[in-house]
Parts: sequence; structure tokens; C-alpha cells
Amino acid sequence: MGDTQLVELSVVAEGEDRITWFIWVLVFAAAIGGLLFGYDTGVISGALVSIGSDLGPEELSAFEKELITSSTTLGALIGGLVAGVISDYIGRKPVLGIANITFIGGAIGQSLSHTITAMVASRFLVGIGVGLAACIVPLYIGELSPTRLRGRLVTVNVIAITFGQVVAYAIGAGFEKSPGGWRWMVGLGAVPAGVQLGCLIFLPESPRILIRMDHVEQARAVLKSIYAYATENQVDKKLEVLRSSVNESVALSEQDTLWDKLKSMGTVPERRRALIVACGLQAFQQLCGFNTLMYYSASLFKAVGFNQPTAVGLIIAGTNFLFTLIALKWIDRIGRRRIMLWSSPWMVVGLVLAAIAFYFMTKKTHGYLVDGAEYSTTWSAIVLVAVIIYVAAYATGLGNVPWQQGELFGLEVRGIGSSIATATNWSGNLLIGATYLSLIEAITTAGAFGLYAGLCFLGFLFVIFCYPETAGLSLEEVQLIFRHDFGIIESERLRREKREMRERVGLGM
Repeated sequence: MGDTQLVELSVVAEGEDRITWFIWVLVFAAAIGGLLFGYDTGVISGALVSIGSDLGPEELSAFEKELITSSTTLGALIGGLVAGVISDYIGRKPVLGIANITFIGGAIGQSLSHTITAMVASRFLVGIGVGLAACIVPLYIGELSPTRLRGRLVTVNVIAITFGQVVAYAIGAGFEKSPGGWRWMVGLGAVPAGVQLGCLIFLPESPRILIRMDHVEQARAVLKSIYAYATENQVDKKLEVLRSSVNESVALSEQDTLWDKLKSMGTVPERRRALIVACGLQAFQQLCGFNTLMYYSASLFKAVGFNQPTAVGLIIAGTNFLFTLIALKWIDRIGRRRIMLWSSPWMVVGLVLAAIAFYFMTKKTHGYLVDGAEYSTTWSAIVLVAVIIYVAAYATGLGNVPWQQGELFGLEVRGIGSSIATATNWSGNLLIGATYLSLIEAITTAGAFGLYAGLCFLGFLFVIFCYPETAGLSLEEVQLIFRHDFGIIESERLRREKREMRERVGLGM
């Protein structure tokens, strides 16, 4: 399908792509999976300072804390790696159902654990559910969203993640002083999973998956609900575009085995470039060190002298949530690339400031945070301000943009590409979560934050040279930009053509 034809059909087919109640219900129900993700990463921070001797040892060692934390990440790595691949064969909805059942089992298992082994096993199970949801939810929402609203609606899932973290910290603060309160913290995670499992009965399958399964009329009904203000003719033309794209992708891959598709991610230039971008952004999201704050913020703020560390952690989670709302408003208007270029330098600033504060704060303790030591309240306050700057910048850009990953891949490899990118995210998460406490012991707290600042700067350079703008382009059009290079110039050309086309047909942007 030629560039011009694709643009013309895309413009005409969208019609009046205003958001409808159907889309909001669909997106919020799907985004409960993000809530699970956020709740789990947030709740363990409060739980680790409340467990005490309930799992056997008098006090959890640094290694045991890392083991409990990283077991979830390992499960999520496995879940994320297989989620997209499975969903290409059985659909997006069934994988969400599997994620919910797995998460419920793991949450209940955690609440009943009395040994470190049982806790680690239960958190591994929770991780599988989180990994499945983390991969499928943004993919599912992206395939069900109108083109000009896709970035915003996928960001709703990230808002659900950050809201889940806020809820986790609030519940953690509430149960922090209660005997065995940590069991309620982890066990309550089963509630949203149960709610989403019930919602799945009413959610539709992705229209692209329905077309590939030859359920064309069902796909048309879903499109009609999505584009409720479009005419019958406009819906038909949108369906025509999707059928053409799906048939082309099926023709390209119907003889391919799973191994053939995996190999093509490295051998087909367009797919390789898309994969580099998706995996690069996901690696950047984790190697910047953000999840160390989610997993260990309560421990960190307790060490620097705050009397209510979980409540201070709630401030961080709240900042993350509020600034994700900024991304919700602007990600489709400003664009993914520009938001990343604006926000990433501020992450570096926040981390450098934190590293400087930790350096001067811990001079008397040889660079290490020691529980019970007296630290300057001024430097402690500067640490808090630095972390707020860092988290605000992260939430505006890096916290949500990488989850737009599904739009980078063609339908024939969208599930596989999303799985590999999600697995990259969780691999980085595992690396950071499993090494943070050991890293601090090796190079001090200031050194660790300085290292994260350096990695953030490298990620910023990656965005400059490799990440094209995809806002305003349909999922089918995004595939055109990676044909010759990373598409930074080509994406702007295609977006300009679409703007001119809209002006000519009187639709406006």
C-alpha cells in the first residue's frame, strides 16, 4: 500500500474521532492491569520495613530483601517475554485473564507466607501476572484507540500504574505500625485483579486480532463503537484499511514459524530498527534507577532521618502520579519525542543534585547511610527536593513513552516485538532491583546516584539520535518510517503530509 493512499484512507476513515464513553470504559477496565503493576512495585517498599521477624530471621538482611524484590521482577521478565507471543495466537483478552488469575494466586500466597522461601515463590508468581499485564495492556489499548488519541489512552495505563503506587504507599502507611500489617498490604493486591477478571467478560477483542481470525463483522462492530461519531462509510473505510493491513501481514508471515519471526526481528531492517528503539527506551526506563525509589524509598528515607518514611514515600508516589497526568494531556499534542527531549535532562539534574547531597551528608559515615546516625536536616531536605525533581521529569516522559512500544511494530510481529521490549524492561528492572543495595555498599549512595545520572545522560543521547516522532500516525503508517533509517526525518515528513491532507479536506488537526 503506497504512502499517499495510506494517508488518505487514514484521514477519511477516522472521521470525527472524538472520545466516547465506550472508549473510556474499555481503557479504564484494561488499565486495571497497570494498577496491579503499580501496586506491586509500590507495596513492597512499605512491606520490607514492616515484615520484621515474621518470615523467620530476626531481621531481613540486604540479600534477603533483594531476593524478595527481585523474585517478582524475574517472574515479570518471564511473563513479559511470553505474553505478546501467546497473544498473537489466542488474542489479547485471554492473556489478560491468565494474568489476573496468576496475580490473585500470588497475592494470597504472599499474605499467607511464613518463610522467606514461600514469600519469594509467591512474589515470583505475582511477577508472572504483572509481566503478562505490563506487556498486553498497552498493546491492547493501543490497538483499540483512535489514532489521534492513542498516546493519551495508552498513558491512562501509566496513570493507573502510578495511582497503584500511590494506593500502595497509602495502604502501607496505614498498616505500617500494625502487627502483621504487611500481610494486608500484599494480600489486598488480589482485589483489583478480581475486578478486572470480571470486567473481561464485557471487553471486546482487538479488531486487528478479530480480522486475522476472520471475524470481520465483530471487528466492524468494535470499530463502530470506537468511532461512534463517524459515518457508516467512514467506518467501512477504516475497516478496509485494517483488512488490507492485516491481510498483508498474514501473507508476509503465514509460512513463518515462531523461530522465523524471532530471527526476522534481527534480520529485517525495519523490524530491527523498531526493536532497537523499543528496547532502548525500555532499558533507559529501568537503568535510570527509578524503581530503586519504588522498591527501597521507605528504607532510604528512614536512613536519612525521616520519622515516617512510608509517608514520605507517598509524596514521591504522588509526584509520579500528578506529573503523569501532564503526560496524559500533552503526549499527543506535543509528541512523544519532544516530551522525552524536554524531560530527560531534568532527570539528570535531579540525580546529580541527589548525589551531591548524599556525598556531603554522609562524609562522617564514610559515604554510607547508617541507621540511627544523625544527618543534616538541610541535606535531607535537599535529597527530597532532588528526588521530587527527578520523579517529576521521569513521570512526564520516560515513565510513559516507552509503553507506546506496540505502535512501533507491524501486526505480524507486534506481539513478539512487545514481548522482547517488555522483557528488556524487566531485565533492567531485575538488574537494578537486585544490585541496588550491593551497589551502594560498593560505591556509596552518592556514587550509585551519580552512576544513574550518567546512564540517564546516555539515554538522552539515544533519544536524540534514534527515537522518531510517532504521534498522529496510525499503527499502519508508523511502519513506513523505519524503511531506510530510524525515521526521525521521515516521520516528520509523513506527519506534515497528514496535516496538509487534513487541511485540504477541512478536518483540521
